[in-house]
Amino acid sequence: MVDIANRVWNRQWKIDPIVRSLIDTDFYKLLMCQSVFRNRRDTQVTFSLINRSKSVRLAELVDEGELREQLDHIRSLSLTRGESTWLRGNTFYGKRQMFRPDFMEWFEQLRLPPYHLEKRDGQYELTFEGSWPEVMLWEIPALAVLMELRGRAVLGRMGKFELQVLYARAMTRLWEKIETLRGVEGLKIADFGTRRRHSYLWQDWCVQAMMEGLGDSFTGTSNCLIAMRRDIEAIGTNAHELPMVYAALAEDDAALARAPYQVLADWHEEHDGNLRIILPDTYGTKGFLDNAPEWLEGWTGIRIDSGDPATGAENAIAWWESRGEDPRDKLVIFSDGLDEQKIIDLHRQFSGRVRVSFGWGTLLTNDFRGLVKDDQLAPFSLVCKAVRADGRPTVKLSDNPNKAMGPADEIARYKRVFGVGDQTRQDVVV
Repeated sequence: MVDIANRVWNRQWKIDPIVRSLIDTDFYKLLMCQSVFRNRRDTQVTFSLINRSKSVRLAELVDEGELREQLDHIRSLSLTRGESTWLRGNTFYGKRQMFRPDFMEWFEQLRLPPYHLEKRDGQYELTFEGSWPEVMLWEIPALAVLMELRGRAVLGRMGKFELQVLYARAMTRLWEKIETLRGVEGLKIADFGTRRRHSYLWQDWCVQAMMEGLGDSFTGTSNCLIAMRRDIEAIGTNAHELPMVYAALAEDDAALARAPYQVLADWHEEHDGNLRIILPDTYGTKGFLDNAPEWLEGWTGIRIDSGDPATGAENAIAWWESRGEDPRDKLVIFSDGLDEQKIIDLHRQFSGRVRVSFGWGTLLTNDFRGLVKDDQLAPFSLVCKAVRADGRPTVKLSDNPNKAMGPADEIARYKRVFGVGDQTRQDVVV
């Protein structure tokens, strides 16, 4: 096993590029990319880095030259033969050849498009523009680079024994969380921590710890590279990006109201009825479910990613019951701001009423809270979102208005079209 602290000290990170593969990304990105490649490949999209934690002044912490070096390295990457073979031949969710030959041929030739970087008010403005399938693959590596460079800026000032103690404390903290979760009967949990991880090496260590400590309760990782190297399941379905871009392309209010369902109709066709997990909160969960077409009733489950998770699950249960479906046959995936106590509480509340699963993100792979002076390694809320599609702004409302994004006039329009009323603000943990 890698001695992470010694690696940090001896090599000063030079041996370790932050992103070392095009499949060092979330599985759902590749699934969505194939769908976009098939249905909307000519759409021109702009992605932009958004730091919700304004107190973390990234441009004052992270050297611009180092950032450019890491981003340029990512642009040099292409699929290796082994990675291509794994994607082409592996079984995902019980299906062989999940990725079609035409998509794989395109992906094997891909180099990520150029980026635009400048500083403004202590923050980096990092944007990516181009065809949707190409630029969307920048999201995860861009986030990983910024998160890790911020960490390196702090770790570079620490001594050899400081680093050993730091990682020993972080390892102990995670193992104590795992020991706590061991006692949860019927637990199903996966690693969703790529986008805001402390580092690749640390995420890999966390996954190995989960494998040993939780056994069959650990269902896999969203990180494709780690899934391949550790021979475990790659986990993921779809994300807010799809309805945000589809909605931006809508020509009128009626088309806008249909857009979230058109996404899932295309998804259903793409995957032949597999991967049928609804993500309903892009423009408000209640309105989405109230207006959902009948064919969505039979889908496998739902992912709760904003707002109060218990309320979201109760709404889903009530919706299934109102449509004549048995919630006990359905899967609810919780994936927002989880830590071990919230996982236990939600599992206790909903186990037996639905099938419960968890996607554990930032507080699995980046919990260094309180371990260094001034909490300089505490996780923060950094996102990279599609902000324009064919020149039109994108909008996200969420079930938590603190996660909303888009121009104020468009937000107001979307709230009207989707019937979103008063919402309860909640702190964005990560």
